[in-house]
Amino acid sequence: MPLLSSIRWRTILSLALILPIGLLYSHYRYSISWLNQEVGGIFYQIFWCLFAFLFVATRASVWQIPLWVLVITSLIEFMQLWHPPFLNWVRSFWWGKMLLGTAFTWADFTYYFTGSGLGWLWLRLIVRGLKLK
Repeated sequence: MPLLSSIRWRTILSLALILPIGLLYSHYRYSISWLNQEVGGIFYQIFWCLFAFLFVATRASVWQIPLWVLVITSLIEFMQLWHPPFLNWVRSFWWGKMLLGTAFTWADFTYYFTGSGLGWLWLRLIVRGLKLK
């Protein structure tokens, strides 16, 4: 199997694992009292790291993607302080809430850093043992 194909399959399998976990967490987080809402940020970060790696699978992207995901999601978090009518309309949909969030919370940054770190480790595991540019 060609190298790139092997990496893509590992990434697709990883996405197939993390996506249902993240969606199930977002659905059941209120019924499990010891889980708080912000923990979903970890799954969110890992998902975006894997998704981006699906399209840009290089040795350098293993550390660049988690860094960019952290920067972009931090900017999105700060955007939650801004409530123009258009963004409020987007946030009124389930997918808008999932992508943009609704309320700024400093605690989210802990989960973003944790998720990006785990995303970086996950990408390293995907390329482990493979010779990549």
